[in-house]
Amino acid sequence: MNPAIVKNRILQTAPAVAVIVGAALAADYALNVLFLRRPEHFTPLTTLAIATIVATPLAYWWTSQRLRVEQMRDDLSASVRAKQKAIEGAEEALAKYREAERLYRLLGDNLTDHVALWSPKGERLYSSPSIQRITGYSAEEFMALPPSAMVSPADFKRVQGIIRGLTPGGPPVSADYECFRKDGSTIWLESSYSRLGDGSNILLVTSRDITERKRLELDIAKALELAEAASAAKSDFLANMTHELRTPLTAIIGFSEVLRRSRGLNKTAARQVGHILDASHTLLSVVNDVLDFSRLEAGGLELDPGPFDPAAMASSCAALVEERATAKGIQVVIRTGKALQPMNLDGPRLSQVLLNFLSNAVKFTARGAITVALSQVVESEGDGRWALLRGEVIDTGIGISPDNREAIFDRFSQADAAVSRRFGGTGLGLAISRRIIERMDGKIGVDSVEGEGSTFWFEVRGPLAELPALESEAMSPLGAEAGVRLLLVEDNAVNRELIHAMLEPFGVEVETANDGVAGVEAMRQGHYDLVLMDVQMPVMDGLTATRKIRAMEGARGAATPIVAMTANVLPEQITNCLAAGMDDHLGKPINPTRLLEMVARWSGRTHGA
Repeated sequence: MNPAIVKNRILQTAPAVAVIVGAALAADYALNVLFLRRPEHFTPLTTLAIATIVATPLAYWWTSQRLRVEQMRDDLSASVRAKQKAIEGAEEALAKYREAERLYRLLGDNLTDHVALWSPKGERLYSSPSIQRITGYSAEEFMALPPSAMVSPADFKRVQGIIRGLTPGGPPVSADYECFRKDGSTIWLESSYSRLGDGSNILLVTSRDITERKRLELDIAKALELAEAASAAKSDFLANMTHELRTPLTAIIGFSEVLRRSRGLNKTAARQVGHILDASHTLLSVVNDVLDFSRLEAGGLELDPGPFDPAAMASSCAALVEERATAKGIQVVIRTGKALQPMNLDGPRLSQVLLNFLSNAVKFTARGAITVALSQVVESEGDGRWALLRGEVIDTGIGISPDNREAIFDRFSQADAAVSRRFGGTGLGLAISRRIIERMDGKIGVDSVEGEGSTFWFEVRGPLAELPALESEAMSPLGAEAGVRLLLVEDNAVNRELIHAMLEPFGVEVETANDGVAGVEAMRQGHYDLVLMDVQMPVMDGLTATRKIRAMEGARGAATPIVAMTANVLPEQITNCLAAGMDDHLGKPINPTRLLEMVARWSGRTHGA
């Protein structure tokens, strides 16, 4: 036994022993002295010894029993308190469990999504009541259904593949599929599959009805399909309109050019032919503007950056309007800095903008001069050198009022109705120019004083570039003794006559074929220095004819140059011509100068197949 306990019990026993010994002494004294009157018989020491010997173990036992009883009482009280506390804890836990169960059941009963638990063996363990709202089956009916009852075999196989690929505790995997309701109707469900990572390997599946979303997706897909079909129809319409408008303009402009250069006309007839030619160019400008703007509206503007010389661009654009300006007594002046350097930008598009500015300046200027000004600010950026190019066209024309200055770059917009009636035009040129410059991340604007003139300007940034080296081969101009043998494949009789009229004075021998089949046969039978190939022809189109000619020539290792001469001038149409094996493209209406340059460039030359 623990010494401390023994010591404690001895200490608690001493008072009891003292009481017993005291009681024994008092009894001995009272008996022998008081009652028996025999003092000699009173022996306190003997009584003290005997009482001590007897009382000590008795008191020790009694004290131990009392202490044991007290300990048992304390233990019993502690046990009772512990049990009471345990009972209270259990009741509290039970209350919490019941509340949690109530909340979980409330959640399960009111879930819009369906929650299901599956055992690792593929047996259903739980299904939330929301399954009835989604599928029409009650939870009890759903638990009894085979797993494949509500989906198609293909979808069931796909879902089973997803489930087999799951790892416990891994991320969930989702799938969409059609589901058959109890009433036979079809809905779309989106289910998420995951394996619990608690060691149970239970499969958790949450599903939601996405029928409305799927219907919306299908509607969007159908709308996109219709939009793409409409866009394709629009592209086809643009292509057909381009061809149908340019084909008659080819004859009008071409024969007007031939007549104007003829010396057999009197002054009146020459003036009238000039009017026809001017009106034809105006109509061609309208057609080009409408088609260009339609492509821009459809997002079809693709930039093609390349090295170009800004100074050469300004000279070229000025030359194109110089004849019209001179006829009105207007001088065109070009002002460029001496240090103007080549840049890497879409030169043809910038030329289109600058030419539009110049054409408007000639149209709206009655006297004075038109100035083309180009300036360049070179700046360094990293390892490269960039420059800011500013182009200006300054005229002394009618100017623009402040009220109309903001809207001048809007589509179908001109300064006012009176200007539109007086000068004509579609009001698309500046709208096209703005879209081109904005596509280059540049700026465009106008400064004007009504009655004094306008300055149209643009600013674009781009890297400096080196111009490619020019071909050293000299190009001999066509002359009466050129001796070029040319095959013209063209189904339109008027256009065949026009090309004859344009080229015969320059010693070009023109043979014709009415369609692609005849063109292929002519190439099989004879040798030509150059082929001018129309594209849209009956029997066989120009692209197919070109492919057949290239296949026929493949064994020879050399090929005759073939130039597309067509009213198909959209970028994708030009690309198709080159992809078919053609060497170049000449758009209708035919520009006589451009035609002669093309013949001079390609005639009498061969190149690797």
